[in-house]
Amino acid sequence: MKKVILHSDLNNFYASVECLNNPDLKDKFVAVCGSQRDRHGIVLAKNQAAKKMGVQTGEAIWQAQQKCPNLVIVPPNFDEYLKYSKIVRDIYYRYTDLIEPFGMDECWLDVTGSTGLFGSGKQIAYQIKEKVKNETGLTVSVGVSFNKIFAKLGSDIKKPDAVTCIEKDLFKYQIGELPASALLGVGRATAKKLKKCNINTIEDLANTDPKYLKTWFGINGVRLWQYANGLDDSNVAPFDYVSPIKSIGHGITCVSDLVSADEIWRVVLELTKDISHKLRNNELLAGGISIAIKDNSLFYKEYQRRINTPTHSIMEIAKEAFLLFRENYKWEKDIRAVTVRAINLVSEHTFQQISFMSDESKRQKREKTETAMEEICNRFGKQAVTYACLLEDLKMPANRSSQLIMPSAMYASPANKSTQIFHRLIKVGVE
Repeated sequence: MKKVILHSDLNNFYASVECLNNPDLKDKFVAVCGSQRDRHGIVLAKNQAAKKMGVQTGEAIWQAQQKCPNLVIVPPNFDEYLKYSKIVRDIYYRYTDLIEPFGMDECWLDVTGSTGLFGSGKQIAYQIKEKVKNETGLTVSVGVSFNKIFAKLGSDIKKPDAVTCIEKDLFKYQIGELPASALLGVGRATAKKLKKCNINTIEDLANTDPKYLKTWFGINGVRLWQYANGLDDSNVAPFDYVSPIKSIGHGITCVSDLVSADEIWRVVLELTKDISHKLRNNELLAGGISIAIKDNSLFYKEYQRRINTPTHSIMEIAKEAFLLFRENYKWEKDIRAVTVRAINLVSEHTFQQISFMSDESKRQKREKTETAMEEICNRFGKQAVTYACLLEDLKMPANRSSQLIMPSAMYASPANKSTQIFHRLIKVGVE
Protein backbone atom coordinates (compact mmCIF):
# COMPACT_ATOMS: atom_id res chain seq x y z
CA MET A 1 0.00 0.00 0.00
CA LYS A 2 1.38 3.42 -0.97
CA LYS A 3 2.21 5.60 2.00
CA VAL A 4 0.41 8.88 2.50
CA ILE A 5 2.69 11.28 4.37
CA LEU A 6 1.96 14.86 5.39
CA HIS A 7 4.42 17.48 6.56
CA SER A 8 2.76 20.34 8.42
CA ASP A 9 4.72 23.55 8.97
CA LEU A 10 3.33 26.40 11.09
CA ASN A 11 3.92 29.63 9.17
CA ASN A 12 6.21 32.25 10.74
CA PHE A 13 5.50 30.45 13.99
CA TYR A 14 7.18 32.55 16.67
CA ALA A 15 6.16 35.85 15.08
CA SER A 16 2.61 34.58 14.46
CA VAL A 17 2.21 33.64 18.14
CA GLU A 18 3.49 37.08 19.20
CA CYS A 19 1.00 38.82 16.89
CA LEU A 20 -1.77 36.56 18.14
CA ASN A 21 -1.05 37.41 21.78
CA ASN A 22 -0.59 41.11 21.08
CA PRO A 23 -3.14 42.37 18.51
CA ASP A 24 -1.34 45.74 18.37
CA LEU A 25 1.42 43.98 16.37
CA LYS A 26 -0.97 42.58 13.76
CA ASP A 27 -0.42 45.23 11.08
CA LYS A 28 3.24 45.94 11.86
CA PHE A 29 6.55 44.59 10.66
CA VAL A 30 7.53 42.12 13.41
CA ALA A 31 10.65 40.10 14.09
CA VAL A 32 11.34 37.82 17.04
CA CYS A 33 15.01 38.28 17.90
CA GLY A 34 17.57 37.03 20.38
CA SER A 35 19.12 39.33 22.95
CA GLN A 36 21.66 41.81 21.60
CA ARG A 37 23.03 42.26 25.12
CA ASP A 38 23.79 38.53 25.29
CA ARG A 39 25.08 38.58 21.68
CA HIS A 40 22.27 36.43 20.33
CA GLY A 41 21.18 39.42 18.26
CA ILE A 42 19.79 37.62 15.26
CA VAL A 43 16.35 37.25 13.71
CA LEU A 44 14.75 34.01 14.94
CA ALA A 45 11.49 34.54 13.06
CA LYS A 46 9.59 37.26 11.20
CA ASN A 47 5.99 37.83 10.21
CA GLN A 48 4.79 37.91 6.62
CA ALA A 49 4.96 41.71 6.40
CA ALA A 50 8.62 41.76 7.48
CA LYS A 51 9.38 38.88 5.13
CA LYS A 52 8.07 40.91 2.19
CA MET A 53 10.54 43.65 3.14
CA GLY A 54 13.38 41.17 2.77
CA VAL A 55 13.97 40.35 6.44
CA GLN A 56 15.53 36.91 6.72
CA THR A 57 15.78 34.38 9.53
CA GLY A 58 19.31 34.17 10.89
CA GLU A 59 20.51 37.61 9.90
CA ALA A 60 21.74 40.21 12.38
CA ILE A 61 19.20 42.64 13.81
CA TRP A 62 20.99 45.66 12.34
CA GLN A 63 20.81 44.09 8.86
CA ALA A 64 17.08 43.48 9.26
CA GLN A 65 16.55 47.08 10.42
CA GLN A 66 18.37 48.42 7.37
CA LYS A 67 15.88 46.58 5.15
CA CYS A 68 12.90 47.47 7.32
CA PRO A 69 13.38 50.67 9.39
CA ASN A 70 9.96 50.26 11.05
CA LEU A 71 10.74 46.73 12.24
CA VAL A 72 9.31 45.95 15.70
CA ILE A 73 11.69 43.75 17.69
CA VAL A 74 10.19 41.39 20.28
CA PRO A 75 12.03 38.88 22.49
CA PRO A 76 11.24 35.16 22.22
CA ASN A 77 8.72 33.60 24.60
CA PHE A 78 9.36 29.86 24.38
CA ASP A 79 6.74 28.88 26.95
CA GLU A 80 4.05 30.35 24.70
CA TYR A 81 5.49 28.67 21.62
CA LEU A 82 5.52 25.30 23.37
CA LYS A 83 1.91 25.83 24.48
CA TYR A 84 0.69 26.51 20.93
CA SER A 85 2.84 23.71 19.55
CA LYS A 86 1.08 21.26 21.87
CA ILE A 87 -2.37 22.60 20.95
CA VAL A 88 -1.66 22.12 17.24
CA ARG A 89 -0.19 18.67 17.83
CA ASP A 90 -3.40 17.67 19.60
CA ILE A 91 -5.24 18.53 16.38
CA TYR A 92 -2.91 16.20 14.45
CA TYR A 93 -3.70 13.41 16.94
CA ARG A 94 -7.31 13.46 15.78
CA TYR A 95 -6.10 11.97 12.50
CA THR A 96 -3.14 9.73 13.42
CA ASP A 97 -0.81 8.74 16.24
CA LEU A 98 2.11 8.50 13.81
CA ILE A 99 3.41 12.02 14.40
CA GLU A 100 7.11 12.88 14.26
CA PRO A 101 8.12 16.38 15.39
CA PHE A 102 10.78 18.29 13.47
CA GLY A 103 11.19 21.18 15.87
CA MET A 104 8.34 23.02 17.60
CA ASP A 105 6.66 24.18 14.42
CA GLU A 106 6.92 21.21 12.06
CA CYS A 107 5.66 17.62 12.11
CA TRP A 108 5.45 14.66 9.79
CA LEU A 109 2.19 12.71 9.89
CA ASP A 110 1.61 9.25 8.44
CA VAL A 111 -2.10 9.19 7.55
CA THR A 112 -1.98 6.05 5.40
CA GLY A 113 -4.33 4.23 7.75
CA SER A 114 -6.62 7.24 8.17
CA THR A 115 -7.71 7.74 4.57
CA GLY A 116 -10.65 5.34 4.93
CA LEU A 117 -12.10 7.57 7.66
CA PHE A 118 -11.15 11.07 6.60
CA GLY A 119 -10.58 10.96 2.83
CA SER A 120 -7.45 11.32 0.71
CA GLY A 121 -4.18 12.77 1.95
CA LYS A 122 -5.03 16.04 0.23
CA GLN A 123 -8.44 16.17 1.89
CA ILE A 124 -6.92 15.47 5.31
CA ALA A 125 -4.33 18.20 4.73
CA TYR A 126 -7.06 20.76 4.01
CA GLN A 127 -9.04 19.64 7.06
CA ILE A 128 -5.98 20.07 9.29
CA LYS A 129 -5.16 23.43 7.76
CA GLU A 130 -8.66 24.78 8.44
CA LYS A 131 -8.89 23.32 11.95
CA VAL A 132 -5.55 24.88 12.96
CA LYS A 133 -6.66 28.25 11.59
CA ASN A 134 -10.11 28.16 13.21
CA GLU A 135 -9.02 26.82 16.61
CA THR A 136 -5.72 28.69 17.11
CA GLY A 137 -5.62 31.60 14.66
CA LEU A 138 -2.35 30.24 13.23
CA THR A 139 -1.80 29.09 9.66
CA VAL A 140 0.06 26.05 8.35
CA SER A 141 1.50 24.95 5.06
CA VAL A 142 1.06 21.23 4.43
CA GLY A 143 2.96 19.04 2.00
CA VAL A 144 1.36 15.77 0.86
CA SER A 145 3.40 13.00 -0.73
CA PHE A 146 4.38 9.34 -0.68
CA ASN A 147 7.51 9.85 1.43
CA LYS A 148 8.83 12.17 4.13
CA ILE A 149 11.39 14.00 1.99
CA PHE A 150 8.86 15.09 -0.63
CA ALA A 151 6.19 15.88 1.99
CA LYS A 152 8.68 18.27 3.61
CA LEU A 153 9.54 19.72 0.20
CA GLY A 154 5.85 20.22 -0.52
CA SER A 155 5.28 22.27 2.63
CA ASP A 156 8.24 24.47 1.65
CA ILE A 157 7.15 25.08 -1.93
CA LYS A 158 4.08 27.17 -1.17
CA LYS A 159 3.61 29.39 1.90
CA PRO A 160 1.67 30.57 3.81
CA ASP A 161 -1.63 28.77 4.43
CA ALA A 162 -1.33 26.30 1.57
CA VAL A 163 -1.48 22.63 0.62
CA THR A 164 0.93 21.20 -1.98
CA CYS A 165 0.79 17.63 -3.29
CA ILE A 166 3.78 15.88 -4.87
CA GLU A 167 2.55 12.79 -6.69
CA LYS A 168 4.56 9.60 -7.15
CA ASP A 169 3.91 9.48 -10.89
CA LEU A 170 4.55 13.18 -11.49
CA PHE A 171 7.26 14.22 -9.02
CA LYS A 172 10.01 14.45 -11.67
CA TYR A 173 7.98 17.09 -13.50
CA GLN A 174 6.81 18.84 -10.35
CA ILE A 175 10.15 19.30 -8.59
CA GLY A 176 12.88 18.57 -11.13
CA GLU A 177 13.67 22.23 -11.81
CA LEU A 178 13.80 23.22 -8.14
CA PRO A 179 17.30 24.00 -6.77
CA ALA A 180 19.10 21.07 -5.18
CA SER A 181 19.25 23.12 -1.97
CA ALA A 182 15.47 22.69 -1.62
CA LEU A 183 15.98 19.05 -0.56
CA LEU A 184 16.21 18.21 3.12
CA GLY A 185 19.85 17.41 3.89
CA VAL A 186 21.35 19.86 1.39
CA GLY A 187 22.74 22.70 3.48
CA ARG A 188 24.74 25.70 2.34
CA ALA A 189 28.10 23.91 2.29
CA THR A 190 26.70 20.90 0.39
CA ALA A 191 24.88 23.18 -2.07
CA LYS A 192 28.16 24.97 -2.84
CA LYS A 193 29.95 21.67 -3.44
CA LEU A 194 27.13 20.45 -5.68
CA LYS A 195 27.29 23.66 -7.67
CA LYS A 196 31.03 23.17 -8.22
CA CYS A 197 30.15 19.75 -9.63
CA ASN A 198 27.62 21.44 -11.96
CA ILE A 199 24.69 19.96 -10.02
CA ASN A 200 22.22 22.82 -9.66
CA THR A 201 18.75 21.28 -9.62
CA ILE A 202 17.04 18.27 -8.10
CA GLU A 203 16.88 16.78 -11.61
CA ASP A 204 20.66 17.20 -11.97
CA LEU A 205 21.14 15.43 -8.65
CA ALA A 206 18.78 12.61 -9.61
CA ASN A 207 20.62 12.05 -12.91
CA THR A 208 24.13 11.99 -11.41
CA ASP A 209 25.80 8.61 -11.01
CA PRO A 210 25.59 7.76 -7.27
CA LYS A 211 29.14 6.36 -7.46
CA TYR A 212 30.43 9.87 -8.13
CA LEU A 213 28.26 11.33 -5.38
CA LYS A 214 29.65 8.79 -2.92
CA THR A 215 33.19 9.76 -3.95
CA TRP A 216 32.44 13.44 -3.40
CA PHE A 217 30.16 13.32 -0.33
CA GLY A 218 30.51 9.84 1.15
CA ILE A 219 27.38 7.90 2.15
CA ASN A 220 25.41 11.16 2.39
CA GLY A 221 25.89 11.63 -1.35
CA VAL A 222 24.12 8.32 -1.98
CA ARG A 223 21.31 9.34 0.37
CA LEU A 224 20.83 12.61 -1.50
CA TRP A 225 20.65 10.70 -4.78
CA GLN A 226 17.98 8.45 -3.24
CA TYR A 227 16.03 11.46 -2.01
CA ALA A 228 16.15 13.18 -5.42
CA ASN A 229 14.83 9.99 -7.05
CA GLY A 230 11.97 9.55 -4.59
CA LEU A 231 13.55 6.49 -2.96
CA ASP A 232 13.32 7.61 0.67
CA ASP A 233 11.46 4.90 2.56
CA SER A 234 11.98 6.06 6.15
CA ASN A 235 9.01 5.73 8.44
CA VAL A 236 7.26 8.38 10.47
CA ALA A 237 8.15 7.70 14.09
CA PRO A 238 5.40 6.42 16.40
CA PHE A 239 4.15 9.01 18.88
CA ASP A 240 5.94 7.29 21.81
CA TYR A 241 9.26 6.83 20.00
CA VAL A 242 12.20 8.12 22.02
CA SER A 243 15.18 9.05 19.89
CA PRO A 244 18.39 7.39 21.15
CA ILE A 245 20.82 9.83 22.74
CA LYS A 246 23.93 10.09 20.57
CA SER A 247 25.62 12.92 22.45
CA ILE A 248 24.94 15.40 25.23
CA GLY A 249 26.21 18.93 24.79
CA HIS A 250 25.91 22.46 26.03
CA GLY A 251 27.09 25.59 24.26
CA ILE A 252 26.97 29.29 24.96
CA THR A 253 27.69 32.59 23.25
CA CYS A 254 29.44 34.75 25.83
CA VAL A 255 28.36 38.31 26.57
CA SER A 256 31.92 39.48 25.81
CA ASP A 257 34.98 37.80 24.31
CA LEU A 258 37.00 35.34 26.34
CA VAL A 259 40.58 36.62 26.39
CA SER A 260 42.48 34.13 28.56
CA ALA A 261 42.81 30.44 29.30
CA ASP A 262 41.41 31.01 32.81
CA GLU A 263 38.21 32.47 31.35
CA ILE A 264 37.90 29.50 28.98
CA TRP A 265 38.35 27.07 31.89
CA ARG A 266 35.57 28.64 33.91
CA VAL A 267 33.13 28.55 30.99
CA VAL A 268 34.06 24.94 30.17
CA LEU A 269 33.56 23.93 33.82
CA GLU A 270 30.15 25.67 34.01
CA LEU A 271 28.99 24.01 30.78
CA THR A 272 30.20 20.62 31.98
CA LYS A 273 28.08 20.83 35.14
CA ASP A 274 24.93 20.63 32.99
CA ILE A 275 26.42 17.87 30.82
CA SER A 276 27.28 15.77 33.86
CA HIS A 277 23.78 16.29 35.27
CA LYS A 278 22.19 15.04 32.03
CA LEU A 279 24.57 12.08 31.82
CA ARG A 280 23.63 11.04 35.36
CA ASN A 281 19.90 11.44 34.70
CA ASN A 282 20.19 9.20 31.63
CA GLU A 283 22.55 6.70 33.32
CA LEU A 284 25.24 7.31 30.71
CA LEU A 285 29.00 7.81 30.66
CA ALA A 286 31.03 9.86 28.20
CA GLY A 287 33.49 7.76 26.22
CA GLY A 288 34.76 10.81 24.36
CA ILE A 289 34.76 14.57 24.48
CA SER A 290 34.31 17.33 21.93
CA ILE A 291 34.93 21.05 22.25
CA ALA A 292 33.92 23.58 19.62
CA ILE A 293 35.25 27.12 19.53
CA LYS A 294 33.93 30.15 17.65
CA ASP A 295 36.26 33.15 17.63
CA ASN A 296 35.25 36.80 17.30
CA SER A 297 35.54 36.61 13.50
CA LEU A 298 32.90 33.81 13.66
CA PHE A 299 35.44 31.19 12.52
CA TYR A 300 34.31 27.82 13.93
CA LYS A 301 36.46 24.82 14.77
CA GLU A 302 35.70 21.58 16.61
CA TYR A 303 38.10 19.14 18.23
CA GLN A 304 37.33 15.72 19.72
CA ARG A 305 38.91 12.58 21.10
CA ARG A 306 38.19 9.48 23.18
CA ILE A 307 38.48 9.30 26.98
CA ASN A 308 40.45 6.35 28.37
CA THR A 309 37.91 5.61 31.11
CA PRO A 310 34.26 6.56 30.37
CA THR A 311 32.93 8.97 32.98
CA HIS A 312 30.16 11.34 34.02
CA SER A 313 32.43 13.30 36.36
CA ILE A 314 32.21 17.07 36.02
CA MET A 315 35.89 17.58 36.73
CA GLU A 316 37.14 14.75 34.52
CA ILE A 317 35.09 15.85 31.51
CA ALA A 318 35.98 19.51 32.02
CA LYS A 319 39.71 18.76 32.33
CA GLU A 320 39.66 16.61 29.19
CA ALA A 321 37.81 19.33 27.24
CA PHE A 322 40.15 22.06 28.48
CA LEU A 323 43.26 19.99 27.68
CA LEU A 324 41.87 19.34 24.19
CA PHE A 325 41.41 23.09 23.77
CA ARG A 326 44.92 23.92 25.02
CA GLU A 327 46.53 21.35 22.73
CA ASN A 328 44.75 22.46 19.57
CA TYR A 329 43.66 26.11 19.67
CA LYS A 330 46.22 28.60 18.39
CA TRP A 331 45.23 31.80 20.14
CA GLU A 332 45.11 34.28 17.26
CA LYS A 333 41.73 35.79 18.07
CA ASP A 334 39.66 36.02 21.21
CA ILE A 335 36.77 33.61 21.67
CA ARG A 336 33.08 34.39 21.30
CA ALA A 337 31.37 31.02 21.88
CA VAL A 338 32.20 27.64 23.40
CA THR A 339 30.40 24.30 23.11
CA VAL A 340 31.30 21.13 25.01
CA ARG A 341 29.82 17.73 24.11
CA ALA A 342 30.01 14.29 25.68
CA ILE A 343 30.26 11.76 22.83
CA ASN A 344 30.71 7.98 22.38
CA LEU A 345 28.17 7.45 25.14
CA VAL A 346 27.91 4.12 26.98
CA SER A 347 25.61 2.88 29.71
CA GLU A 348 26.90 3.46 33.23
CA HIS A 349 25.96 -0.19 33.92
CA THR A 350 28.57 -1.41 31.40
CA PHE A 351 31.62 -3.02 32.98
CA GLN A 352 34.70 -0.81 32.58
CA GLN A 353 38.35 -1.77 32.51
CA ILE A 354 40.23 0.10 35.25
CA SER A 355 43.36 1.83 33.98
CA PHE A 356 46.69 1.22 35.72
CA MET A 357 47.56 4.84 34.85
CA SER A 358 44.81 6.35 36.99
CA ASP A 359 44.42 6.73 40.75
CA GLU A 360 41.21 4.78 41.29
CA SER A 361 40.85 5.76 44.95
CA LYS A 362 41.07 9.43 43.98
CA ARG A 363 38.42 8.89 41.28
CA GLN A 364 36.09 7.24 43.81
CA LYS A 365 36.51 10.14 46.26
CA ARG A 366 35.72 12.61 43.49
CA GLU A 367 32.67 10.55 42.50
CA LYS A 368 31.33 10.65 46.07
CA THR A 369 31.89 14.41 46.26
CA GLU A 370 30.16 15.09 42.94
CA THR A 371 27.28 12.75 43.81
CA ALA A 372 26.74 14.73 47.02
CA MET A 373 26.86 18.00 45.01
CA GLU A 374 24.32 16.60 42.57
CA GLU A 375 21.93 15.64 45.37
CA ILE A 376 22.21 19.09 46.98
CA CYS A 377 21.57 20.85 43.65
CA ASN A 378 18.60 18.58 42.89
CA ARG A 379 17.08 19.49 46.23
CA PHE A 380 17.92 23.19 46.58
CA GLY A 381 18.61 24.41 43.01
CA LYS A 382 21.46 24.10 40.54
CA GLN A 383 23.45 26.97 42.10
CA ALA A 384 23.09 25.73 45.69
CA VAL A 385 26.66 24.43 45.63
CA THR A 386 29.32 25.10 43.02
CA TYR A 387 33.04 25.50 42.48
CA ALA A 388 34.65 28.62 43.95
CA CYS A 389 36.19 29.68 40.62
CA LEU A 390 32.68 29.87 39.11
CA LEU A 391 31.74 32.67 41.49
CA GLU A 392 33.88 35.02 39.36
CA ASP A 393 32.60 36.75 36.21
CA LEU A 394 31.83 33.97 33.73
CA LYS A 395 30.92 36.32 30.85
CA MET A 396 27.89 34.10 30.30
CA PRO A 397 24.30 35.36 29.89
CA ALA A 398 22.49 35.68 33.20
CA ASN A 399 19.43 33.87 31.83
CA ARG A 400 20.42 30.58 30.23
CA SER A 401 17.10 28.80 30.69
CA SER A 402 15.95 28.89 27.06
CA GLN A 403 17.77 25.73 26.03
CA LEU A 404 15.50 23.28 24.26
CA ILE A 405 16.23 19.77 23.09
CA MET A 406 14.23 19.35 19.94
CA PRO A 407 13.53 16.06 18.16
CA SER A 408 15.17 16.57 14.81
CA ALA A 409 16.00 13.34 13.07
CA MET A 410 14.89 11.10 10.24
CA TYR A 411 13.36 8.17 12.11
CA ALA A 412 14.70 4.77 11.14
CA SER A 413 12.63 1.69 11.81
CA PRO A 414 14.61 -1.29 13.17
CA ALA A 415 14.72 -2.78 9.68
CA ASN A 416 15.92 0.43 8.08
CA LYS A 417 18.53 2.03 10.33
CA SER A 418 20.54 3.35 7.38
CA THR A 419 17.99 6.12 6.88
CA GLN A 420 18.72 7.80 10.21
CA ILE A 421 20.54 11.03 9.39
CA PHE A 422 21.30 13.20 12.34
CA HIS A 423 20.37 14.37 15.80
CA ARG A 424 20.61 18.01 16.71
CA LEU A 425 20.72 20.06 19.85
CA ILE A 426 19.05 23.45 19.39
CA LYS A 427 20.05 26.00 21.92
CA VAL A 428 17.71 28.73 20.76
CA GLY A 429 14.96 27.48 18.46
CA VAL A 430 15.51 29.13 15.08
CA GLU A 431 12.39 28.86 12.98
